Amino acid sequence: MSNCIVAQSGGPTSVINATVAGVVKGNQMNPIYEHVYGGLNGIEGILAERFVDLTNMTEEENRTLQQTPSSALGSCRYKLKRDNVEDFEKLLAIMEKHDIETLFYIGGNDSMDTVAALSEYAAKHDITDRRFIGCPKTVDNDLMHTDHCPGFGSAAKFIATTALQTWLDVNVYPSSRQEVLILETMGRDAGWLAASSCLSGKVDVLVLPEEPFDKDVFLKRVKECIDDKSKCYVVVSEGARYADGTYISAGESKNDLFGHAVLGGAGEALKAIILDSGVAGRCKVQDLSTAQRCHATEQSLPDRTEAYRLGLSAHMHSADKSFTGKMIGVKRREGQKYDVEYITIDADKVANYVKHFPTEWILPEYRGISEEAFAYLRPLIEGTPYITYKDGLPAYVQPYYMR
Repeated sequence: MSNCIVAQSGGPTSVINATVAGVVKGNQMNPIYEHVYGGLNGIEGILAERFVDLTNMTEEENRTLQQTPSSALGSCRYKLKRDNVEDFEKLLAIMEKHDIETLFYIGGNDSMDTVAALSEYAAKHDITDRRFIGCPKTVDNDLMHTDHCPGFGSAAKFIATTALQTWLDVNVYPSSRQEVLILETMGRDAGWLAASSCLSGKVDVLVLPEEPFDKDVFLKRVKECIDDKSKCYVVVSEGARYADGTYISAGESKNDLFGHAVLGGAGEALKAIILDSGVAGRCKVQDLSTAQRCHATEQSLPDRTEAYRLGLSAHMHSADKSFTGKMIGVKRREGQKYDVEYITIDADKVANYVKHFPTEWILPEYRGISEEAFAYLRPLIEGTPYITYKDGLPAYVQPYYMR
């Protein structure tokens, strides 16, 4: 009996560990592999042969792992380049050395590119005893061919909750005090997270990357709100940009190892625009930063459940010796009651593509989102899983890379 390894890559989510828990539990219920290893710090750690044995994880640890935020196995931003043959040869040699048949890679767009690249290399060199399977995660919800991504629902729930609570805070002052509050969310290329704030029912102005930013239209809308009720609640995605592609974020953005812009400051940029215009005399910015992807006590019940079951599904599919180069996705079933099934997608159809928030769901003049968008978003945030606590704080699994 061979072994498997599961690893995590890219930015974490509050339910990314539930997928690991699903893979481990799947093998405990149906032992396809002798050992389930955890690769520490993704591909980078596997290349350094940094493993931990997860095979005999206890029930308690498995449950606690599901509510543990961030990447318990550690993450990386390592770019596996197709022309770097040495990395491919080394990784396959390490898999052979430890009799690892299957690599489950949990991540976003770039992680699915890694799955596709490894599968392509193995096929090109007639290597049939090493397999690569992708498990999606990303709070950005921007992966193609899956209805939504594990991690998004919980982040959306946190953002909508924060919008509601901060809106209540802004409105405690009398109408004589004019004020704008700007909430900035993640979302480099897609506006799913910012749009989810509208579930609060309190967003006056919504600025997304999918529509070019028009300063005059924006200021007109803010002024309407100030004139009407002396308060204005604005939500902006970090990736919002002008028609020429320039980000509205303050300062020059830098790029990460994958060539993606490292953003931040869109809220501050809007604040400057508002104050300079004189539309409002007071303006505050709340940047959710990393909180929106790691606030695990705000997990959505379907999000955590689906992340766990996706891990189970990935393990089950791996029983097929020909199953490789695939990503497990989520498909929403038809019907009034929300339900999903798990599907398989070629990883190369996901890698390096972006699923944008539909422009037909965006209302004109930054007025929010359509009813179709609400119908899509609402089921993803309903319910909260039971969270266990220790000494008044949420219990968590000590990260494996810290042991």
